[in-house]
Amino acid sequence: MLNRLSDSVVGMIYTLAAFVVWGVLPIYWYFLKEIPAYEIFAHRILWSFVFAAFILLLIGGWPQVKKVLSNRVQASWVFLAAVLISVNWFIFIWAVTTNHVIGASLGYYINPLISIALGVIIFREKLNYWKVLSLLLAATGVLIMTIQFGQVPWVALIIALTFALYGAVKKVVKVEPLVSVTLETLFILPLVLTYLLFLQVKGTASLGHVSILETIFLLGAGAVTALPLLWFSKGAQKVPLSTIGFLQYINPTLQLLVGIYFFRETFTNTHFISFGFIWVALALFSLSQINFKRYLQVGVPVKDKCTE
Repeated sequence: MLNRLSDSVVGMIYTLAAFVVWGVLPIYWYFLKEIPAYEIFAHRILWSFVFAAFILLLIGGWPQVKKVLSNRVQASWVFLAAVLISVNWFIFIWAVTTNHVIGASLGYYINPLISIALGVIIFREKLNYWKVLSLLLAATGVLIMTIQFGQVPWVALIIALTFALYGAVKKVVKVEPLVSVTLETLFILPLVLTYLLFLQVKGTASLGHVSILETIFLLGAGAVTALPLLWFSKGAQKVPLSTIGFLQYINPTLQLLVGIYFFRETFTNTHFISFGFIWVALALFSLSQINFKRYLQVGVPVKDKCTE
């Protein structure tokens, strides 16, 4: 059926599917809440590798894996990406299983703004007035939450920072998504296999000692990790970047709604004010992106050009 649709429509379907799955993913991990976060994370790494490696085997993509591994510089960057995404995945799983879904959604809301800051620091990118204002508004939102609750929203900041750094690494080394997932999970695999073996020897391993439903969800962790990534990479090839820029907020918005209505987490006035500052910041950021692209299309020089 997808063959009959235009490329843009197909791209939109793939992109929407990816963001929707990422947005409701907390519900998936909810069904594993009785299992320790470390163990869920270990199974996510293990079965993500198995799933990605199997798909690569089917499409004959393993030579690409060997090519990256033979390049010491590329392999080092991919290893760094593996560490960053592992921290991101673990904190996200921990947040969901300990009822911090709203904090996780905040992390993905501010992620694009953290990426802007990293672009300035690492890649010496220049910011226009609107992007500077966006950063200041987002920082104000985080500061309000910190002052009111008496602690830094570290879950949100770690999720945002690790994912933004992960994106920065991806900008330096360009590897096909499926190859990247395979290698990133491969690098962490020895650690998680050792941990799972330790649990097995100790007699506290969950696999084989939990319900059939929980077993299915553990084994399916690889598919729910790799499939949305593949859908996103397919969609990104057919959908304008400006469109993706707007669609990316489906993910944290759904996570926020899931946190409030499914997990019954409290959304206070402080949350509303803090998120309000961040939503305004994101609106200004998105509008500045549209204006920038419009200038490029009509050929008007842009003095404060900024790479996305």
